[in-house]
Amino acid sequence: MFEIQDGLVKPGFRVNRNGHVVSLEIARPEKKNALTEAMWLDLAEVLEALGSDADNRVIVLSGAGGNFCAGADIAEFDTARRGARAAVYEEANSRAFRAVRDCPLPTIAAVDGICFGGGFGLAAACDLRIASPGALFSVPAARLGLAYPVDAMADIVHALGPQLSRYMTFSAGRLDSATALALGFLLEMSDEPPAIDRGLEIARAIADNAPLSVRASKAAIRAVLTGDAGDVRKAGELGAATFASADYEEGRLAFAEKRTPSFTGR
Repeated sequence: MFEIQDGLVKPGFRVNRNGHVVSLEIARPEKKNALTEAMWLDLAEVLEALGSDADNRVIVLSGAGGNFCAGADIAEFDTARRGARAAVYEEANSRAFRAVRDCPLPTIAAVDGICFGGGFGLAAACDLRIASPGALFSVPAARLGLAYPVDAMADIVHALGPQLSRYMTFSAGRLDSATALALGFLLEMSDEPPAIDRGLEIARAIADNAPLSVRASKAAIRAVLTGDAGDVRKAGELGAATFASADYEEGRLAFAEKRTPSFTGR
């Protein structure tokens, strides 16, 4: 696993850290941030590295140039996503979605402009989603004659609910920000673009809290959604560890002393 420095960390991805908050930007604006097969793999690697850094507490995912992500780069479909080769491409897709879903840190999608296809899948895999007023959401698989990986569909169903997931995938229709907010897909709609400003504000508030507690909560919510025995066991272990942590001592002491706690993640 490589060490990440701020700036352009892989072709098409830019990282900036401010304190414990990480901004991860998809930076291919000339293609509306459409992802190539190599970029799907690179995104997974970047997220895995960011999630393993103990100094990081929250990741905000956004796109450059006024768009979040147009999904997979259709220019590659005749070669990289065809015949027997399609299964290799789908695994690259799944690995990126899995890296978002399995990230131990809270993830926030800050959406401007287009959020289509695989971009919609990335947003759905994030823990929280906010968007600016002009954002548009779509899952156009039915217009392309393809299907999304089952694990990506699970993220969409968890984020939208089953009926709306059926509508979005069957019809390839579009949702604007106001509708996505009303339907519960978005946590908030920002007053104006870029959505990253509000995303970072929320991220800083989360980062000020006890990291072990936040991770335990994320794991517990996942366990409730999946019902998987391994997820339930992991959530229990993370929850139990908070009671033996220095942060638990600090939280109680700060409450008694009526001051703001200073958490270290230990």
